[in-house]
Amino acid sequence: MPYIRHKIIKRMRRLLTCMILFFIISPLLLCAQNSIVKGIVKNQTNAAPLFGVTVVDEANNGTATDSAGNYELKLAHGKHTISFKFISFTEKKADVELKEGETRVLNISLSEASKELGTVVVSASKFEQRIEDVTVSMEVIKPSLVENRNTTSTDEILNQLPGVNVIDGQANIRGGAGWSYGAGSRVMVLVDDLPELSADAGDAKWEFIPLENLSQMEVIKGASSALFGSSALDGVINIRTAYPTDTPQTKINVFSGFYDTPDPANLKWWGNKLQLASGANFFHSRQIKNIDLVIGGNYFKDNGYRQGENEERYRFNGNFRYRFRKIEGLSAGVNFNHAKVQSGLFFIWANDTTGALRPLGGLNPDSTSISLSTVYRTTIDPFVTYVDKKGNSFKLRTRYFNTVNINNTNQNSTGNVYYSELQYQKHFSEQLVITAGAVENYSTVQAQLYGNHNSNNYAFFGQADARWKRFTFSFGARAEHYRTDTIAEKLTPVIRAGINYHLAKETYLRASYGQGYRVPSIAEKFIQTTVGGVTIYPNDSLQPEKGLSSEVGIMQGVKLGSWTGYIDVAGFLTEYNNMTEFVFNQWGPGPYTIIPLYIGVGFRSINTGNTETRGIDISFAGTGEILPGVKANLVAGYTYIDPRQISFNDTYIKEVSSGADSGLIGPKSYLGTDSSTFLKYRYTSLMRADLELTYKRVSFGISMRYNSFMENIDKIFVSKLLGSAQEVVPGLSEYRETHHTGDTVFDLHLGYQATKILKVSFIVKNALNREYMSRPADILPPRSFTIQLSAAF
Repeated sequence: MPYIRHKIIKRMRRLLTCMILFFIISPLLLCAQNSIVKGIVKNQTNAAPLFGVTVVDEANNGTATDSAGNYELKLAHGKHTISFKFISFTEKKADVELKEGETRVLNISLSEASKELGTVVVSASKFEQRIEDVTVSMEVIKPSLVENRNTTSTDEILNQLPGVNVIDGQANIRGGAGWSYGAGSRVMVLVDDLPELSADAGDAKWEFIPLENLSQMEVIKGASSALFGSSALDGVINIRTAYPTDTPQTKINVFSGFYDTPDPANLKWWGNKLQLASGANFFHSRQIKNIDLVIGGNYFKDNGYRQGENEERYRFNGNFRYRFRKIEGLSAGVNFNHAKVQSGLFFIWANDTTGALRPLGGLNPDSTSISLSTVYRTTIDPFVTYVDKKGNSFKLRTRYFNTVNINNTNQNSTGNVYYSELQYQKHFSEQLVITAGAVENYSTVQAQLYGNHNSNNYAFFGQADARWKRFTFSFGARAEHYRTDTIAEKLTPVIRAGINYHLAKETYLRASYGQGYRVPSIAEKFIQTTVGGVTIYPNDSLQPEKGLSSEVGIMQGVKLGSWTGYIDVAGFLTEYNNMTEFVFNQWGPGPYTIIPLYIGVGFRSINTGNTETRGIDISFAGTGEILPGVKANLVAGYTYIDPRQISFNDTYIKEVSSGADSGLIGPKSYLGTDSSTFLKYRYTSLMRADLELTYKRVSFGISMRYNSFMENIDKIFVSKLLGSAQEVVPGLSEYRETHHTGDTVFDLHLGYQATKILKVSFIVKNALNREYMSRPADILPPRSFTIQLSAAF
């Protein structure tokens, strides 16, 4: 028996040795048999590396390119057909015959596909898609539209988009929001997928956004909280910046202009001197081996057309990215942006005639109704991205966002946002994309006026986007937890779903449903301050608001010769529960503002109840030659909305009524200027159009914006003080009676390409010198003339 046991053990040792040798030698033998095809895939137009290109053989085995356009594909020796596929680019195939163990370098250039619809967007699902395949309504702004209009702030160009308007810095999409005077945005504003909303007011400063480095601006219409969290209740504005290509690029732009005499001329308070607006910006990008570098800057000085509202600002920004050579697909970097803005502001005009551009309180520009402020904003955004060859990508995005507000009323504040997002994405060829992530957003606020506060937000999200035959499906969900100081909100789940059906060659049907919510900002809950002569009151009992949006739409591609574009029509329904509105009323005892009669009058955020907005949105965009040698770019649209209050919050009615009961001011104001349920500070109709024609070296453009009459506002705006003929806002009721047909504004621009690198432009804004306002007692700029010199090399 010992002999037999010894032989068995000996044989087992031999077998184990053979197995070990097999597992050691097999991979070596397999590697020796494998051949490799590798290279770089670039854009044929500008030689930029393409990230995410699918590279597969005839058996559909493959990989994807990394952020530098590199790929590596291991294949058996022999003949193969390799396909290179990328959204909005023409597929390219290459036949190769590989020897055993051979490494073949195969560099590929892909050309952009010639299709009726050629726009690629990222924001809808956090990866590149053709705009016709997305399941939601979107608008896209290209850099040329910004540059040709001499856009000095992002809100100018947003006002040119169908279905969008900005009132006092507050973005409004399809009537989802009214007017909140700089606090609590219902639209999530992003730069490269990172939030731009401040820690204290939850607002975006449009002049802070680096337009000189714009790649594309994407606007999602409708609730998008599933992917982007609180404040995406009404939609998303995502500003995407550009990284450099193989060819270094530099742009310099300088301009100077002045305001014309208003119509009527008696509004002009500056006499014979010129009220100038001048500035400059620059941009430079280049690749230095494995380093991508972008720097840019902006300076702007505006003497103003409203007395005391002058502005001076500068901004400096940069993007830095390093692509690791030894670890393919790994890159890391940091982006930064810093701005300083000094400005004056008043809220209520002196009167509707000679004083419409002067502050209430007299002709003195140093009147107490002028708020002077200096604001510093800084963002620092470190990031790491890794993309492997199996369609997996990992992204870590972080942000430090600092805001410092200094004013002349000893009401300074400092806010800090610490944001981080870890995102994983898996591409299963072109049929399925899975996205998941976790977010933390911690904010602190230190304020002389309303104390120190902090908030924290944790969130987890996921989304799946699938293609099957002619269908595209999208489903996403998010769970988010908020805490402000010691008060924690319940865990909030939201979902979104959409479907897109490719009905015909260039006809796409879609339907979508999305839930949204918004947690009140710290400023809405706790701030009590005076801005521009008007008091803003706190409301620490303010509750989160929730909503949902649904739509059905059709996108039809069109082609007229070499001119291509699309028409998009969507019907939508938006509903909000516990909606928050900014209400102007008398809130009882309070500090003096401009004059003693205004004790207790000001603004406060209130949960008003439930609302419903129905409407239709029509967009039209296209580019190409309409005549031999004449190129035309067109963006146009019309939006009709019917926003209604469905039910009123009892607390809201009681609080608004209590101010009126004090005896200073007339009746209840929660219904606004009439007894209808039409929501306040909304327009029924919006119309937008921008057309640019280019022939050889000459370009000409015309822009049009139409807003219908703002039917409903807080009634106190047009009320009189009891026992007096004096109005709360002098002359506003008479002004609204004589200006009730809506406003149409035209802008013109003429450009001449003097040399290969130098362009001269002449821009006229408000060409017909229309007198109009965006909200009560806020007259917008008269006609202005600007000369612009642009160099690109």
